[in-house]
Amino acid sequence: MHRVSDRPGKTPQPHSSPFYNHLVPAYQALWPAVAKRRVSKTLDSLGIPPGAKVLEVGVGTGLSLESYPEHASVTGVDLSEAMLAEAKELIAEKAWSHIDVRPGNAESLDFEDSSFDFVTSFHTISVVSKPQDMMREVVRVCKPGGKILIINHFRSENPFIARVVDKAGNITRRLGWRTDLDLDEVLRELPLRMDRRYKTNPLSLFTVMKATRQD
Repeated sequence: MHRVSDRPGKTPQPHSSPFYNHLVPAYQALWPAVAKRRVSKTLDSLGIPPGAKVLEVGVGTGLSLESYPEHASVTGVDLSEAMLAEAKELIAEKAWSHIDVRPGNAESLDFEDSSFDFVTSFHTISVVSKPQDMMREVVRVCKPGGKILIINHFRSENPFIARVVDKAGNITRRLGWRTDLDLDEVLRELPLRMDRRYKTNPLSLFTVMKATRQD
């Protein structure tokens, strides 16, 4: 995951501060209980075939890694060195030869066009500085006909809920994420076909987005 800079006029430097790296223990203790089951279930629904190349943008500490099939080749990128260190320990502990994680900027991915059959990202796009840039990169590195899976909080389509959640925006921005990200705005003018957009339960704050990269 990538931290949003709250200093206008300066180029954001995600994960460069000790503050963010110090979040790793709390992240590991609390976040799996909230997100892991949802991520695992949606990854299973993709039906990733043998030999597929998968990229996860914002892999963090590797929360989702055990949910990928061993018959796929999985690459995870993140800017947080502390989180990547935890992910690498997990990979070594599980002896996963099909997974590699490395430093990478979600807003400027170091991969050729059309490199991956699947691109996934979980709870990352609302914490980057430029969500539209990240989404353009996600689409760019996905092959035409490839699948994109995003799970994240997006601004509610219900005006009342949106206003209530927006009131928390000043607090959440200081913690590194935003609550007012509009999914339609992020996807505007991108060569994507929306396959499905849903919540895993009616009370969930998070939206699952599945899309196909168009030619």
